[in-house]
Amino acid sequence: PLKAINIIPRVWRLLERVRQQGSAAYALKQKLGLKRLVGESPAFVAEVKKLPVIARCDASVLILGETGTGKELCARSIHYLSPRASKPFVPVNCAAIPVELVENELFGHEREAFTGASSFRPGLINEADGGTLFMDEIDCMSLVAQVKLLRFLQEKEYRPLGSMRMRQADVRVMAATNIDLEEAVRTGKLRRDLYYRLNVIPLVLPPLRERLEDIPLLARHFLAKYSEEFNREMSGFSAAAMQMLLLYEWPGNVRELEHIIERATVMCERQMIGPDDIGLPTGKATAPDASFQEMKAAMIAQFERKYISGLLRVHEGNISKAARAARKDPRAFRQLIRKHNIDVMTFKPAEQVERRSAAAAGHSSKHHPK
Repeated sequence: PLKAINIIPRVWRLLERVRQQGSAAYALKQKLGLKRLVGESPAFVAEVKKLPVIARCDASVLILGETGTGKELCARSIHYLSPRASKPFVPVNCAAIPVELVENELFGHEREAFTGASSFRPGLINEADGGTLFMDEIDCMSLVAQVKLLRFLQEKEYRPLGSMRMRQADVRVMAATNIDLEEAVRTGKLRRDLYYRLNVIPLVLPPLRERLEDIPLLARHFLAKYSEEFNREMSGFSAAAMQMLLLYEWPGNVRELEHIIERATVMCERQMIGPDDIGLPTGKATAPDASFQEMKAAMIAQFERKYISGLLRVHEGNISKAARAARKDPRAFRQLIRKHNIDVMTFKPAEQVERRSAAAAGHSSKHHPK
């Protein structure tokens, strides 16, 4: 017969050992899952810190950010940190699938469901069963496909083309886009109910131009990666080369930076990458021999443009409110807007822009009757 005084301490020791092993495994998994997300800027780190927490639940995730900011990397990190890590991660670019084939790609079809369907095809949802389906450029889906995706998100069931019965799949859906989805909802491009279903946990990845402190880290990370891949011994970047990287606007974000460093690693004939090896578009970066004053002026201009645009976005294009928030005279604030050639109308609500356009059209027709 077992006595509690003998057995309970042993059970506690076993449970503690399992707990320690589990936490060690999770720490390793976390390190591997987040390894490719390089950066120290506060805005970026704030989003990355959410990933392990998000990974523990099964809620839908909507990842927002410009092209090349690392949306798929974030989705993969969430997947590999989650209990679904041993199951498939299936990425799909909605923009790359013809409108008439989206339903077939997602849900599959039965044999002879249509002309040419000689065999059963399972579809991406079936392929991702137990794992994660990552849908990039979700705004490119047709409205008909959006209705069927919404049903799957709500009921976890779908019907392949030509099938008489419903199928079920345990899939976590993550979506991403590089456009303003609220605007897409207003214009009818995206269903409102689908938007709310996807936007349970939003992640917003900042563009590289707002992560200037991360550019040297990323550049060295990609240099180490491609030096190993191409068997090159590279020592780093010259000061002039790094200056060029820091002063460029990076419209293609981290992906563009990676391609620039990959090309420089291949083409550079020395061990240190210099400004001549950095193939940036002409006129997009300050000259590598720029003086301190020139660099300072370029950085101030970049700050002013970003700061003013941010205030106008917050105050929906209202210059008076934005100037008040900046504690600047409205006239001086308008001069800064003109100096940086900022289009205020892009920050105003769509309805206000439409009303102004309609009023302008009416005024024009009054003075120029047919």
